[in-house]
Amino acid sequence: MAKRPNVIFIIADDHRHDAIGAAGDRTVRTPVLDALAQAGTMMSSTHINGGVDGAVCVPCRACVHTGNPIFQATESQKIGDHANTHVIRRGAATMPSWFREHGYHTHAIGKWHNDKASFTEGFGGGEALFFGGMSDHGQVPVFDYDATGRYPPEVLRIESKHSTELFTDAAIGFIEQYREEAPFFLYLAYTAPHDPRTAPEPYASMYAADQIELPPNYMDEHPFDNGELDIRDENLAEYPRKQAEVRTHIADYYAMISHLDHHIGKMLQALADSGKAENTLVVYTADHGLAVGQHGLLGKQNVYDHSIRVPWLVKGPGVPPSRRVDALVYHYDIFPTLCGLVGIAPPVGIGGINMEALVRGESDEGRDTVYSFYKDIQRMIKDDRWKMIRYRRSADTGQGSDTLQLFDLVNDPWELSNLAFDPRYRPQIDKLMRDLAAWEARVGDPYGDEFP
Repeated sequence: MAKRPNVIFIIADDHRHDAIGAAGDRTVRTPVLDALAQAGTMMSSTHINGGVDGAVCVPCRACVHTGNPIFQATESQKIGDHANTHVIRRGAATMPSWFREHGYHTHAIGKWHNDKASFTEGFGGGEALFFGGMSDHGQVPVFDYDATGRYPPEVLRIESKHSTELFTDAAIGFIEQYREEAPFFLYLAYTAPHDPRTAPEPYASMYAADQIELPPNYMDEHPFDNGELDIRDENLAEYPRKQAEVRTHIADYYAMISHLDHHIGKMLQALADSGKAENTLVVYTADHGLAVGQHGLLGKQNVYDHSIRVPWLVKGPGVPPSRRVDALVYHYDIFPTLCGLVGIAPPVGIGGINMEALVRGESDEGRDTVYSFYKDIQRMIKDDRWKMIRYRRSADTGQGSDTLQLFDLVNDPWELSNLAFDPRYRPQIDKLMRDLAAWEARVGDPYGDEFP
């Protein structure tokens, strides 16, 4: 029996789905990720499930780890329950624990933004472990791996190497030193391109802010109160947004991405030099997207495509080159799909779907619809053409607006022309309302009844 392929699972922080050259961005320089897309499959319409509070990254990572939507992935059963969204649901198999159970040596590097108990169950080794949300990229608080799961504050150390370089060097060391017979599952979690966006030179000067082209959906202000306009991410720039300031944010964002791209290339070169590349699946994704000036927003606390779509690139044994898949999929479909690609059954009963046939080019069918939410104020449903966003005023804060948006994504991919109040599109709204209710029931949305 042939040895199962190794897996390198790379997850970035805040990397929007289209901020990659191969995905259509004409400005950002990502030669390594472009080559990864060229050598494998790009799942170009991958969506997150959403967030229960401003820290959208926490439940998104739990969804990826477990192959489940939020309320099946975490201990939380209500909106705003940050503490329990942080905790992966007891008894849920995680991607690392499942691969470990099936004979893989699992090794973690970088950010784990969920509970330490699930981390310890999942990994048999690790290095430069960051149990947090964000840090100064030049002052990274990390732990050494402890098989017992004890990470007391007194053993934490601060690394002054840039986070991207720190995590990449650890990954290169692991690849070069790995000599075991068992296949490995390497989890490599970067904190880039999350702010503070402080790429080192020459990347910091790679993009001239005054040469950055603003996106077509740039706005100086969001057109109405979406319920989350006064939060840390949105306060990184002044209201109303100024073009020069937004251009600077985009330039710094691209600099972080290009720096990250370069270091992923160094890791992949080490993989090639080791002789292990031919039998290794490489996956690249991110926890969620980011607005960076689109729709008058900067953060991820919204359900426009710039914030709910993420990259998903995969190459390796059995994956055809130069394949782009536009079918709708979820972020949490990655886990069961990886199981399929390496030849192990996924956990029974998870919400994710094995999209192996899509990845391999044996099918063009993804999901009929995808659904995403933010707190108790925003709900999104979309099919392969129509997208509806339902907003409501928060009963807790009084912020937000009771309003509706409908976009024709085929003719309006930047989500600029709201068709919701044009009676010609009532059939589309009625259908999406039914689809929205079905998803809310399926995932156990605690506010589903309030988004008719």
